[in-house]
Amino acid sequence: MKRILTCIAAALPLAMYADGTDPAAETGSPENIIPEPLIVEMQEGVFTLPEDGTASYYIEGDAAEALEEYLAQTDTGLRPAGKPAEACILIEIRGKALKKAALQGKTDEAYRMEITPDKIKIRAEGEAGAFYALQTLMQMTRGGKAGQLECCRITDSPRFSYRGLHFDVSRHFRSKEFLMKQMDAMALVKLNKMHLHLTDGAGWRIEIDGYPELTRLAAWRPYEKWTDWSGDPVYCLQSAPGAYGGYYTKDDIREIVSYAALRHIEVIPEIEMPGHSEEVLAAYPELSCSGEPYRNSDFCPGKEATFTFLENVLDEVMEMFPSGYVHIGGDEASKSGWKDCPDCRRRMQEEGLEDVDELQSYLIHRIEEFVGSRGKKIIGWDEILQGGLAPNATVMSWRGTEGGIKAMKSGHDVIMTPSEYCYLDYTQDAPFKEPTSIGGYVPLAKTYSYEPVEQGITEEEASHLLGVQGNLWAEYITQDSHAEYMYYPRAFAIAEIGWSKAGEKDYEGFRTRALGLAGQLNAMGYKTFDLRTEYGDRKESQAPVEHLAKGCKVTYNIRYTDQYPASGDGALTDGICGGWTYGDKKWQGFFSDADVTVDLGSVKPIHYVGATFMNAAGAWVHIPQKMEVYVSDDGVDFRPAGTVWQDISEKHGFIFFKQYSLVCNEKARYVRVYARRATKPGACLFIDELVIN
Repeated sequence: MKRILTCIAAALPLAMYADGTDPAAETGSPENIIPEPLIVEMQEGVFTLPEDGTASYYIEGDAAEALEEYLAQTDTGLRPAGKPAEACILIEIRGKALKKAALQGKTDEAYRMEITPDKIKIRAEGEAGAFYALQTLMQMTRGGKAGQLECCRITDSPRFSYRGLHFDVSRHFRSKEFLMKQMDAMALVKLNKMHLHLTDGAGWRIEIDGYPELTRLAAWRPYEKWTDWSGDPVYCLQSAPGAYGGYYTKDDIREIVSYAALRHIEVIPEIEMPGHSEEVLAAYPELSCSGEPYRNSDFCPGKEATFTFLENVLDEVMEMFPSGYVHIGGDEASKSGWKDCPDCRRRMQEEGLEDVDELQSYLIHRIEEFVGSRGKKIIGWDEILQGGLAPNATVMSWRGTEGGIKAMKSGHDVIMTPSEYCYLDYTQDAPFKEPTSIGGYVPLAKTYSYEPVEQGITEEEASHLLGVQGNLWAEYITQDSHAEYMYYPRAFAIAEIGWSKAGEKDYEGFRTRALGLAGQLNAMGYKTFDLRTEYGDRKESQAPVEHLAKGCKVTYNIRYTDQYPASGDGALTDGICGGWTYGDKKWQGFFSDADVTVDLGSVKPIHYVGATFMNAAGAWVHIPQKMEVYVSDDGVDFRPAGTVWQDISEKHGFIFFKQYSLVCNEKARYVRVYARRATKPGACLFIDELVIN
């Protein structure tokens, strides 16, 4: 029996875990669980598993075919018992099995588990609750000393019904085996939604019988790396030399959906529209405004053929996926071809639409009505708010939380996934030690700190908040092992935010639990980020810097962008240096050159002028060509003090920080700094502090 219940924890070898502990060194405890259970009542004693290898379970009450199939198909080592007296794990599934007063959220996912010295008893109102009780048990056994578990009673239920992870299989295709492997990890931490980003410009990833060119051409490209393809965005046949890509057949999807169902995971397909559709328009150019391949990135909403295509595709997709939702994207549509398109102008005139935002809203409304006619609902990124939101649409808020709050206040359901906390493609540690990423900085502590219900949201508004999701976009994540490294352990924090009750955060306690669970995943063959070697945020950002210009007035000859103001007009002399990301509200951004003048208050000796600039190529953030420094006694007549040139090769690194320093021997009251941005298209500048001494 000891051997068999060890198998409940996926047959873990007795190896050292990520936190350096021996899994055989301590008794299994509910205090190590992620997500943290709602109520834990510790009891006296321990439960010791029998030695004779007769581990068995007995399920009574309502039908539990899926749970029995899961136990039969997975390596739990448990076998069904003929009667309750023969089982050491008793599972009761029946309606009204639990007191609602002790629960939160969905009761069909709730459970109560009591571990006594003699038996383990599980009660749940639905199969999902019993399944999650077993996942709790699997986590507890990872540290089981001779198969011993601390006696306790756990009453548990989720805070939110939607607890998701996003998989970008368009930019880099992942096999069905990879997705299934991640479902096992998701189930262990009670995540219940898998969002598949199946289509994007980088490749179409699902078989559609009615449109074979989508998988014959649009699923393949002549470059493996997205970064190479984005410079030459073309498609090819699978038979072409160096062709990269892939797609899921309908049989693959059935297998994925079936595997997910046994783990109480809902697989939500995303079919992107109207933007990010270059791959479709290369295969079927008649659906674009120009009618030519490789000219437009958006569907043409003025053509009825567009809606015929989308409805036919969605019909096939909805037949494959039993999910109650279809994600339709809706983000970052350029709409550039719509303004001069006669079909779009005619549509706008016929429908009384004032601008292209309302034209996008028209498309979303039509698709929402069509999907609704099939008994399902749409989800869209928060850009679908533009021009008016479709009546039954659910908003996935990624550009901060404002879009989600606006949708909640108007009575729409919302899933929160703000990039500042929930974008798992952002680096989770110092860029100099991490694999290449798109930029940003979201460490485990940042993700864990997120609270979805912000102050000022009413109880009625909060009732529309379905839950949270972690997103992993794959532009720079080619390998499966890299993807796992980015998911875990931050996915643990997403799980705890979605499941555990609101309240004070205890990051150190959570980190300890995350170390242990990461060790369990490592032993199961997953690649996870090693919290033990975490460097942390940029050291310069952790203490104020003292210098001659601190607190001095700054005049902006070229103003910073409103999107990245940092602390406003005083940001460049507030003594605060930025961290690893320009989104931390410490870096000030310029979508042009930067030209500022600092008033020191009186004429003073100046021997040093410096500024640190960020380079994050994935986000078009580049260090400047040069930084020119001028000084003046009266603020009118300036004389040059010197120039600092960009002296780093473009191949130096993807994300790095460069200090431009000028040593001089001047006396002046005013110091003007002019930074000329890089010549790359779309290049912008980010500065954290102007240091003058």
